[in-house]
Amino acid sequence: MFLKSKLPDVGTTIFTVMSKLAADHQAINLSQGYPDFSPPRQLLELVQQALQEGHNQYPPMAGIEPLRQAIAAKVQSCYGAGIDPVDEVTVVSGATEGLFNAIFTVVAPGDEAIIFEPAYDSYEPVIRLAGGRARRITLRFPGYSIDWDEVRDAINERTRLIMINSPHNPTGTVLQQADIDALKDICAGRDLFLISDEVYEHIIFDGLAHLSMLRYPELRERSFVISSFGKTYHATGWKVGYCIAPRPLSVEYRKIHQFNTFTTSTPMQYALARFMDYPDHYLQLPAFYQRKRDHLRGAMAGSRFRALQCNGTYFQLFDYSAVSREHDVDLVKRLTREHGVAAIPVSVFYGDRTDNKVMRLCFAKDEQTLSRAAEILCGI
Repeated sequence: MFLKSKLPDVGTTIFTVMSKLAADHQAINLSQGYPDFSPPRQLLELVQQALQEGHNQYPPMAGIEPLRQAIAAKVQSCYGAGIDPVDEVTVVSGATEGLFNAIFTVVAPGDEAIIFEPAYDSYEPVIRLAGGRARRITLRFPGYSIDWDEVRDAINERTRLIMINSPHNPTGTVLQQADIDALKDICAGRDLFLISDEVYEHIIFDGLAHLSMLRYPELRERSFVISSFGKTYHATGWKVGYCIAPRPLSVEYRKIHQFNTFTTSTPMQYALARFMDYPDHYLQLPAFYQRKRDHLRGAMAGSRFRALQCNGTYFQLFDYSAVSREHDVDLVKRLTREHGVAAIPVSVFYGDRTDNKVMRLCFAKDEQTLSRAAEILCGI
């Protein structure tokens, strides 16, 4: 029997590879992006409560009403956007599903979608599965800023979509007002959609504001905004997220969603809906994670690894060019095997595997773990 692969050049993700390598060598795993601490105790108790109350059967396809109402209230409070919880909020089984649905809603065979590299690894494969083509625009190293003139030049009659990600994984950059102004100008008068990956919306530092597409009516009307409870509540394994889009877009989006996962874990939805009555958790996340970022950067200050700018997410990039001229994939594997610290090579986020001698460390870990890893790296 012969099966023709739809993604013949795609293998096991680097995150799986590095986490397995870390486990095999009992290394400190700063590669894959998940916390090594638990979700809030109150949230865990609310899950148990929902289980005991019998919320264990299928919920509505678009999500339970209390959760969608809580999401709409949060968006109003944080971004000043009035969202219809019935027609404009869809609960999904993780942000990756949310992105998949949105791309399939917009992209048809022959369409082009603009992505900014380094880019989260799910974007381009899904664009290809939908029959489209990714137009890659490289963020300007080392600051990873967007060249909006290049974006304008890339747009043609086949361009259907621009993928936005802020705070940005893997670089930690965030959109500034000048970026928003440029995006507005580019979209004006064009038949363009936006998918805005905002899963790190509450993990933003140095007093900066998260400039969500939801803040701007002219951008919001063409946007699918994807968010993640896993990132916000330290519960990445629950795989619960949501998509906000105007009603006409949500109608089409839900047609994809209902034949993908159809719905999302019921007790988790009830627990999250109730826990969202306590906004202090996500409101204190900037300070919580900035302390961890600063702890790691401070602990690494005496090393030969140079920290790049990080204004959001829970990832810190380090330039290792003073340490080695190895390809970044080789370098991080050697660090794992020989020194016991696992990282992610940034070249894997580029279609052409651009190697700027940069690696990514996840600082969503307790301070003791970060200190041990930094001590090892400082000795190299």
